[in-house]
Amino acid sequence: MSEEFQEVAPPTKAVEESQIEQNPRQDRQNKTGWLEALARLGLGDAILRIATGGLTLLALAAIVVLLRVFFISTPQNARAGSLPVETEAAASAISAASIPQAEGAYRGIARMALIHTIIPNRPRTEISTYTVVAGDTVFGIAEKYGLKPQTILWGNYYTLRDDPHRLSPGQELNILPVDGTYYEWQAGDGLNGVARGLNVTPEDIINYPNNKLDPATIGDYANPNIKPGTWLIVPGGSREFISWSAPIGVTRDNPAVARQLGPGACGVITDGAVGYGYFIWPANKHYLSGFDYSPETNHLGLDISGSMGEGLYAVDAGVIVYAGWNDWGYGNMVVIDHGNGWQSLYAHMSALNVVCGESVGQGAVIGAIGSTGRSSGAHLHFELMNSSYGKVNPWLYLPAP
Repeated sequence: MSEEFQEVAPPTKAVEESQIEQNPRQDRQNKTGWLEALARLGLGDAILRIATGGLTLLALAAIVVLLRVFFISTPQNARAGSLPVETEAAASAISAASIPQAEGAYRGIARMALIHTIIPNRPRTEISTYTVVAGDTVFGIAEKYGLKPQTILWGNYYTLRDDPHRLSPGQELNILPVDGTYYEWQAGDGLNGVARGLNVTPEDIINYPNNKLDPATIGDYANPNIKPGTWLIVPGGSREFISWSAPIGVTRDNPAVARQLGPGACGVITDGAVGYGYFIWPANKHYLSGFDYSPETNHLGLDISGSMGEGLYAVDAGVIVYAGWNDWGYGNMVVIDHGNGWQSLYAHMSALNVVCGESVGQGAVIGAIGSTGRSSGAHLHFELMNSSYGKVNPWLYLPAP
């Protein structure tokens, strides 16, 4: 055969493998040469940084797209963890209560609109009023307003008359903004005298804001420009209580001092039993059912618990110097003079078992517990008085309960 028509044999398997092996090597050599050429031009690092930044941007874009697809395209109940509902029929067949909720599922945060601003408590400067309800006491009302109990009495003299027992439901009380007294200015008053009597300075009265007194126009302190009838708050002021109860010193030698108290006053008594100088309890119960001894509220005795009709006993031997009705709120009352400088008083009694001038021994039954006079319930109001010391705290002289 001629060379023109000479058949060319197909390449053998070994030749093919050799060519396949050479081609990748040649490609790598070409790529390596390209990178080396860029490196020789000083562009290798720049291109690497650009490529890295581009890949980062592509990754961020992909994340954003995925989030938008999840939170916008996905139904709310699916995001909240509800089971998917494929058909309307299936939705009606499954109750909402039976669909489990993913714990901690995304619900969103509700925005709360505050339509007011909370302002911290500010000190009061003006008088407020309080209506007494059943069960109120001077102590309880004072505590409610952060005041001393005597401030409640001093702010309401015409209502309570310095007597905590006058408190009754329905009364309207003045509540001072600070501890002190409430004073009604009288014609002829002078600032120095009023201030001295209430244990303050004139400036304490003038400078209190709610009194609305102008120091520039107040004038002479002896005759100040203050209209009679003006009520003034006296911060830090104090005064003596006006006594409403039995006077001190109702003795067998001078029983006439008790005539101002009511028809139970006795005449002159020349003789009678004398006490031992120590005391027993005047009632069966040895605890309180009302007010304690409290000079701060002008309550100078103990309200001892007891039931209506229970017996009352003389705390020491002595003679009866008052037996009968008291016009000042004590109701039926007995006073015993013990002849050694001591007197004892028993009030609100429902019945009396003694008469004026009668001598009684220690522990003698002198009457029964009651609720006469100004009293909110059956109890004994008991006082101890000494000719030298005045009305004393009975707790210091009665046996321990």
